[in-house]
Amino acid sequence: MSSASASPVNTTRQPRPGEVNGKDYHFVTREEMQKEIDAGGFIEHAQFSGNLYGTSKAAIQAVQAQNQICILDIDMQGVKNIKKTDLNPIYISIQAPSIEVLEKRLRERQTETEESLQKRLNAASIDMELSKEPGLFDLIIINDDLEKAYNQLKNTLAEEIQKAQGAKKS
Repeated sequence: MSSASASPVNTTRQPRPGEVNGKDYHFVTREEMQKEIDAGGFIEHAQFSGNLYGTSKAAIQAVQAQNQICILDIDMQGVKNIKKTDLNPIYISIQAPSIEVLEKRLRERQTETEESLQKRLNAASIDMELSKEPGLFDLIIINDDLEKAYNQLKNTLAEEIQKAQGAKKS
């Protein structure tokens, strides 16, 4: 199973320690981002915590041209926006077992201010509730055991690859 090593997502937020421009995100100025939004360069875009995020059409096309899997890490706004396109992806929600566990994990990472932590927890709580909407997600993985969650994701993607390869042969 191969996947792209470059990110198809642009953001106006500052990189966190260890994040690499072009790999984790494409870190751009607000002006660059707005220009690309106005030009219709994103399949979806949203604002979160004062920062813009957008999934680049060109980057997704580049991944597809290499016959690789493009995995998007998007919020609920993004999911609903992509549902309006002609793309036909599988929708998987990977969630912490609870908001309390998520808060503990975020605090241990020490990458958030108290204000951004509260915004993330609030958004996650809303997203967890919205994810219960029938038909929104093909699969919900509860990440209470990393190895188990990873295997669930890996097996689901392997099944999708098999289906896609079978469809190409027909």
